[in-house]
Amino acid sequence: MYIGKVVGNVVCTQKDEGLNGLKLLVVQPLKDDLTPKGKLQIAIDTMGQAGKDDLVYLAKSGESSLPLKKYKPLVPSDAGIMGIIDTYNIQD
Repeated sequence: MYIGKVVGNVVCTQKDEGLNGLKLLVVQPLKDDLTPKGKLQIAIDTMGQAGKDDLVYLAKSGESSLPLKKYKPLVPSDAGIMGIIDTYNIQD
């Protein structure tokens, strides 16, 4: 898992059938000190509650769609938002 910040959303008029009804968000992955790390990513909001400027934690690859398996057996994804972070701190 890793953390990121939601910086935007994606609107698709046509998409894979497995993505119907799911919200797609643009996420900037972050380092532990909350500075940007790498390129922007498109992530499925598995909870449907994340929005712009939210700090979130994500999973990659197959794990990214695990929360959706109960409702959708096959969801094509590379990243999935697993939760919204309320507080975040690192102790030295």
